Amino acid sequence: MKILLHDYSGHPFQAQLSRELARRGHDVVHSTCVAYVSGKGDLGGDAVDGLRFATIGERTVLRKDAYVHRLFQEIRLGAELARQLRRERPDAAMLGNLPVPALAVAALAARALRVPWVLWHQDVTAVALRSFAAAGVSKLMGVAAGVVERAERWAARRAAAIVVIADSFVRVHRDWGTAGKVTVIPNWAPLDEIHPVPRDNAWSAGHGLTGVRTVLYSGTLGLKHHPVLLVRLAERLRAQGAPVRLVVVNDGPAVPVLREAAAARGVDLTLLPFQPYGRLPEVLASGDVLVVLLAAGAGEFSVPSKTLSYLCAGRPVLGLMPAGNLAAHLLRQAGSAVFPPEEASLDAAARWVREVLADPGRAEALGKESRALAEREFALGDCASRFERILRAVSGSRTPQRGNAVQ
Repeated sequence: MKILLHDYSGHPFQAQLSRELARRGHDVVHSTCVAYVSGKGDLGGDAVDGLRFATIGERTVLRKDAYVHRLFQEIRLGAELARQLRRERPDAAMLGNLPVPALAVAALAARALRVPWVLWHQDVTAVALRSFAAAGVSKLMGVAAGVVERAERWAARRAAAIVVIADSFVRVHRDWGTAGKVTVIPNWAPLDEIHPVPRDNAWSAGHGLTGVRTVLYSGTLGLKHHPVLLVRLAERLRAQGAPVRLVVVNDGPAVPVLREAAAARGVDLTLLPFQPYGRLPEVLASGDVLVVLLAAGAGEFSVPSKTLSYLCAGRPVLGLMPAGNLAAHLLRQAGSAVFPPEEASLDAAARWVREVLADPGRAEALGKESRALAEREFALGDCASRFERILRAVSGSRTPQRGNAVQ
């Protein structure tokens, strides 16, 4: 079976799935958008027979803060993906993380080309837009949320199957009339690519972090996550007698906000761009405590994948996120801490971090439990088999084009 898997963001575990499907005998084209700036996975590396990597957006620089301009950019990116579908003519396609304008264009193209496709639904975009409107980021967001939801629902109704990452998504699809074709498959992280390494390592030394107590955030960080909470957490730790270096690995609109807030509050801050994926284990090992942020409005319909990477890295993790989020549930299972993503919670969150920093034995135990949980939860084989069955069903295929598939 020929499969086109498009992951707009370029995350590690989607690429891992493509490799596994190729090893099972399928011909796989793994497509990503290079214009979208984020921490990317291994989009190349060791050659796997039957797998090719492709991209869209080579000539595009996304302007995330110019909403009308960005709309037209995303429509053009959808047209690029449509041309890719026409060139490849896969037996089935799977589309994930696409902005809604690009998704709608790709769905139209797939319908015209008669290519059955699976929506890998990672976020409900309208929920994020409503949270922007509630936070006062833009008054237009409330209006945009209604338009986007109609477009997202339209696309979902045209998908042959839908994979969602948490049970909470099912309610949305029930409202949309698409629940009958939904399968829940939680996200995972690649255990063999993100693994524990020593705290003192070459990356840590190269950035002056050896022997320095650090609180680290690595990954996508938008204004909707309230990034200033990171600076205020470090400020609370200093007030409690446990000063730390705040390390943030990110490219995007939060960077100047963090820089300004840290300067105003006298917080020791190291800001770094996204690092090469091969260095990610060292990056994460350099954090004595890793932090993940998720705004209250996104709690039900977003599962931050950085949390899964943090667990694989075997580190203590602090979650500033809604208690009902799936990632929060995983953190509690691992013995780490979850607090509401709000100013009033920061004193308690800082106390937890201070206690972990002061007790190396506890920190080591938390790290081991994080990794153990990841090894229990993130087995690739079962996930790949479930995706394989869905793709075969929508394509009408029973056997792949090459002969070594796992049945």
